[in-house]
Amino acid sequence: MTLIKRRNFIKGAASVAGLSLAAPFISRSYAQGSSGSVNIFAWAGYLNDEMLAAFEKETGIKANYTPYGTNDELLNQLRANNGGGFDIIWPTVDRVPNYVEFELVQPIDESKVNVDNCLPSAWKNSENLGAVIDGKRYQVPTDWGTEAVSFDKDQAPLDYGTASYGDIWKPEMKSKATVRGHSGLVGLGLWLEGEGKLPMPMTDAFKSEENMVKIYDVILEEAIARKANIAQFWSNENEAQGAFRVNGCAIGQTWDSTAAALAKEGLPIGFIAPKEGALAWMEGVAIPKGAENLDQAYAFINWFLTPEAGAMYTNATSINSTAVGAADKTSDDAKAFFAAAYPEDALDKLWWWPIQESWFVAKRNEYQDRFLSA
Repeated sequence: MTLIKRRNFIKGAASVAGLSLAAPFISRSYAQGSSGSVNIFAWAGYLNDEMLAAFEKETGIKANYTPYGTNDELLNQLRANNGGGFDIIWPTVDRVPNYVEFELVQPIDESKVNVDNCLPSAWKNSENLGAVIDGKRYQVPTDWGTEAVSFDKDQAPLDYGTASYGDIWKPEMKSKATVRGHSGLVGLGLWLEGEGKLPMPMTDAFKSEENMVKIYDVILEEAIARKANIAQFWSNENEAQGAFRVNGCAIGQTWDSTAAALAKEGLPIGFIAPKEGALAWMEGVAIPKGAENLDQAYAFINWFLTPEAGAMYTNATSINSTAVGAADKTSDDAKAFFAAAYPEDALDKLWWWPIQESWFVAKRNEYQDRFLSA
């Protein structure tokens, strides 16, 4: 049951976008590069020594990995370098239009990608989530995951069906919660929407600045009134884990990988999709405008889309691979984490991040700053 669900995870996005699953693509050759190096700028924790060694053994290419903590850090670094310095970057799909707008990435040459190794649903639905702009693809989808509710099983037990983003903001969680500033406002907004307290659906905030102001003014007022709940804000993986490990948090809105890492340490931390829907994101690799090792970049993309690499990635991060067959090769622990996080109809209720255009990101950050400084 779990494996079937994992393979069909993106049907939530398909229903939102009004799309059907794409047919399999024709197979293409494996890796173009067989020597040299590739410079990868990716999220902290996404690549470990085992994966880098496996890639080099398989392709003969040396991978140089530089980690970052946020989408904004990635974007700012690439803008500072005018699209140079790296051969591979790893933005979330909803932010890809920002890189295209600033002319920082180049179109993907699909003839060099083993498209048939990517889940057809992920490939197709990424078109509407930000990977394809003006008919050109700028990102290959490689992984997906969620931001939902992490909780201490002893101090704040939660069950699927009743668990809610609202649990983070209850009075009894005073000084026990952690959220990321900007996405915490979205989670709070989804709870308020369910309570009938928003002037329009949360997704309408992404359509115009006028809509956003009307919606976010309501959310911000509520967030400030309940700010005493927040013991620590987080902006990257290390900070999110530290909130539970060091700073006494019992509940929070975090990435799936945060809870998985804490559970591996033996802490009583669970992760559950709330009734409003887990915030779902898709990521993938893009090639910067100034990439100097193109063959090696495509070799990395094709290696990462193999079931073996996909399973290795999921086992290490508890983030889900888009590689066909990867789910079958993941560890029992990874399968168990997935089943516990997304039981019953949780995958049907995924709340996929809409495209975040530059105007939205700028305004979003303004509201975040007002919340943090209140």
